[in-house]
Amino acid sequence: MNLQTITLAGGCFWCTEAVYELVDGVQAVESGYANGHVADPSYEQVCGGDTGHAEVVQVRFDADRIPLREVLEIFFNIHDPTTRNRQGNDVGPQYRSGIYWSDPAHEAVARQVWAEADQALGGRVVTELQPLANYWRAEDYHQHYFANHPQQGYCAAVVGPKVEKFRKTFKSRLRS
Repeated sequence: MNLQTITLAGGCFWCTEAVYELVDGVQAVESGYANGHVADPSYEQVCGGDTGHAEVVQVRFDADRIPLREVLEIFFNIHDPTTRNRQGNDVGPQYRSGIYWSDPAHEAVARQVWAEADQALGGRVVTELQPLANYWRAEDYHQHYFANHPQQGYCAAVVGPKVEKFRKTFKSRLRS
């Protein structure tokens, strides 16, 4: 097994986590906060928009089963990488689009997939590319949120449709 980790900000972490938990080759997904300036921030602090953190998921994957390139292609297809500090009705710097690496080898792949997405989307991609900094695990109740609360209003209205889009677009990547 070739376990690697990449940290992704694609708006609300509930949406991003729900998709990656279905991806074949993904071993674990953890919701958290990254690239801000406050130590161990709370959800309420991050939602205030003043900590500098993005809502993120850390995706731990077996690169022998799914390469980083495919992990990132899924990422660019399950959120809108062209809106700064926003995903749908979720607005604020905590909902920005970002790819954060802790493995320096991931930077070149991230930049290449970013450039391909930017070209495909007419030069409008605003996803930030940075080394991972100041990562903190989100509170326990945020972990596996959609799996635990599929009928909750936000989950039914926002997360569910993103999960269905993934299921249709990436059938070959679904965990069996």
